[in-house]
Amino acid sequence: MNKKVNQKVLSLIEYYNLLNMDLLINNSPINRFENNKKLSNGLEKSQQLEELKKMIGSIKNCELKNSANKMVFSDGNINSKIMLIGEGPGAQEDQEGLPFVGRAGKLLDKMLGSINLNRKKVYISNVVNYRPPKNRRPTDQEIERYYPFLKLHIEIINPKILVLLGSTALNAIIGNGKAISKVRGKWIKKQIGICHPHIIASFHPAFLMRQPDQKKLAWIDLKLIREKMKQLNF
Repeated sequence: MNKKVNQKVLSLIEYYNLLNMDLLINNSPINRFENNKKLSNGLEKSQQLEELKKMIGSIKNCELKNSANKMVFSDGNINSKIMLIGEGPGAQEDQEGLPFVGRAGKLLDKMLGSINLNRKKVYISNVVNYRPPKNRRPTDQEIERYYPFLKLHIEIINPKILVLLGSTALNAIIGNGKAISKVRGKWIKKQIGICHPHIIASFHPAFLMRQPDQKKLAWIDLKLIREKMKQLNF
């Protein structure tokens, strides 16, 4: 009898080892997406970006990708020290394959111009690279899935100033769940991979189009960016 019991115990131990006991007793949710995306060694920045673009294009079973027309990867100067991150592509961005080319993009261009910047002086991307259906907000799962690519994107550009446009970009990068109205107008120092950018959050241009009275606060944020550029000598 004891031999039979011991044999059952040994069989159960072997079974649970195969299943990975840590997964069975860990209360944390299982992350089903690989967070340590890596590029080939020795590539130039432009080559790194092309490789990253191919990695994003190879994503499987993604509702965003399956319903979109084009990947929206980036726009601007890859050697810029200022990187802007929005939420995700809209309808016009989905057609053209570039971020911020619709009405919100025109407002963003005016905002940049007010502090003597333009698309040739900054680098622009989004939290997700494909248009969410009906312009909905990306889900938490979608943000989690694309975050490793976004992190790698930031590492490649290695900006000195990182501007987060809207709450989706704020929560994807900072991850604190706070309202952007409580966080904007303040500099945040956070390491992102190998990068140590000065981070500031501000309202998304699409929000400013719906709430034009908030443009005065966005102007304060823009002036803070201009002042930080002076401090960093660029």
